[in-house]
Amino acid sequence: MLVLQEHRDAPADLLKALASLGAAVDVRTPGDVLAAQSGQLSAADVLLVHAGLSPHTVKSVTRRLNDEGKWPTVVAFAEDDLHLLGNHIHAGSDYLVPPFYPDLVRARLRDCHEHAAFSRTMEDVAAHAELISYERELEIGREIQMGFLPDSLPSPDDWEINVRFRPARTVAGDFYDVFELVNRRRIALVVADVCDKGVGAALFMALIRSLLRHTAEQSGLQSLIAADLLGGETTVWQEQSRAIPVVGATPLLNAVVGTNNYLTRNHIRQGYFATMFFAVLDPATGNLVYINGGHNPPVLVRADGAEPVLLEPTGPAVGVIPDVSFSLGYAQISPGDTLFIYTDGVTEARSTTGEFLGDEPMLRHLTKGPIRSEELLDHMDGALSEFVGPAEQSDDITMMAVHWRATGSEPTD
Repeated sequence: MLVLQEHRDAPADLLKALASLGAAVDVRTPGDVLAAQSGQLSAADVLLVHAGLSPHTVKSVTRRLNDEGKWPTVVAFAEDDLHLLGNHIHAGSDYLVPPFYPDLVRARLRDCHEHAAFSRTMEDVAAHAELISYERELEIGREIQMGFLPDSLPSPDDWEINVRFRPARTVAGDFYDVFELVNRRRIALVVADVCDKGVGAALFMALIRSLLRHTAEQSGLQSLIAADLLGGETTVWQEQSRAIPVVGATPLLNAVVGTNNYLTRNHIRQGYFATMFFAVLDPATGNLVYINGGHNPPVLVRADGAEPVLLEPTGPAVGVIPDVSFSLGYAQISPGDTLFIYTDGVTEARSTTGEFLGDEPMLRHLTKGPIRSEELLDHMDGALSEFVGPAEQSDDITMMAVHWRATGSEPTD
């Protein structure tokens, strides 16, 4: 028994009753318990507290004992001032009142201890039920989120597009999308990373993915109609004097700019934003027009062994700056080349010592590994597993490989 009283003057008849029960009694003040060093407090089945102490003080002492791994039954006692027991009863403590006869004290403390044990059991059952409910809701969230990811990926002739998606938790902030535009003449490629992780990021992932795809598909249809009215595929000339197909650039710009304006107009207070790489590919020519909104630069791995090309950001993250301008980037994928798009879960993968993989090691793995999409993703998966080892995955990982098969090469199974 740990008796808690401000002046170490516990009632003599109560101490006598406890002694007759063979109980080991330790009388302490709240200050004694709160100032005790770790390991100095002995285990106690029951914490007897004088009703004159404030429930707040008792709560502080109980928390200190819990931190030490001790979970005593809290029982308030009073002598003449029984009215003080009310505050402790309202705070959740049981009570003990005179006369302090040994048999009565034994019976009352046994009842208090059994009641406390039952209450803890019910709390554990309720907490377990709540945990199961929460896990079920997370599982439902995961199923809904997976429904926002494409069931299958487009497969243009002579092209391989493969993806690896590894959420760090049940739901993820990463997402990817691959879909056809303008009467299947263009392929949209999206890899994005919503800030933060968990349920909030997953909700914004669903919102951003829906905005991007809907706007791009609608703009692509309008661009196709405009091109047909003009008698063929039209072009827009940029400052770099490069011809960009309207049916590729217009859906891309409208989707990213429209999504950015919607987020900054309606959700900037929530503080969520996304880095993203959104590209439109012409499978017939390998021409790629893209917007990199603050995302990790995708890597264009050349079949001829030339230095890989990094597709650097062309604008800020989406959802941060209202009415911001996004520039277009351009790249040429040649037969045999592979475009590797990824999220920061790759470069920021942590080893057991807390070290990050980093950009340079990733580039070395890309240039020394196989170049075709599925084999390249297998190689990167193996490199990440070897680097991380038994350490827990710290962030979502998404990798996409887009490979143009060289003439005469065999397609993957």
